[in-house]
Amino acid sequence: MELDEIKELIELLKDTDITELQIEREGSKLKIKREKFLSSFEAVSSFRPSAGAAAPEAKAEAAPEEKKLSTITSPIVGVFHRSPAPEASPFVEVGSTVKKGQVLCIVEAMKLMNEIESDTDGVIAKILIENGQPVEYGEPLFLIEPAS
Repeated sequence: MELDEIKELIELLKDTDITELQIEREGSKLKIKREKFLSSFEAVSSFRPSAGAAAPEAKAEAAPEEKKLSTITSPIVGVFHRSPAPEASPFVEVGSTVKKGQVLCIVEAMKLMNEIESDTDGVIAKILIENGQPVEYGEPLFLIEPAS
């Protein structure tokens, strides 16, 4: 692959929701990965939920405990998958200890599988979306209690 072709691909990806692209051609492999658009909010009460039922429950749990939970949100519109394959076990469960950069789920958009990673070390406090459900850009997926 020529440098001009790579630059052109990068320019084309700038205006899309695609966060990772891998191309294999004529024995050459190219992988382009960029940071996600929106990774988290600091406080649970700072977002406005689009799906009415899950969000009030999350706010109710966070308020009495007086804990700041980190919210992992979807950087793209797509379908939420808790595991890498239908028969595989989920990436994480409630109570799982996670490290920064660890894959939490996959959001499938236009047949592309986008791995959503933790932006902090901590423990999964709540999973806000059911497996196989559609998600919107910026929609909360996980609440993580940061490690102290």
